[in-house]
Amino acid sequence: MKLKDFVKKQRKIHGLTQMKLAQKAGVGLRFIRELEQGKATLRIDKVNQVLQLFGKTLGPVDWRPGIDDTK
Repeated sequence: MKLKDFVKKQRKIHGLTQMKLAQKAGVGLRFIRELEQGKATLRIDKVNQVLQLFGKTLGPVDWRPGIDDTK
């Protein structure tokens, strides 16, 4: 699942508007909108502020070329 889809799904599961999510996470509404639209460049610290509300964090993972993990 893509990050943008995960955040949007979790936000809806928890009954949050984009504005409420932004307030709870301590980020701007514009950031939430860009995150849910799949902007290619976002600050990882702010992404983690949002993800921590859902018990998740983003970090480095092992990766091997040739493996299609975009699904």
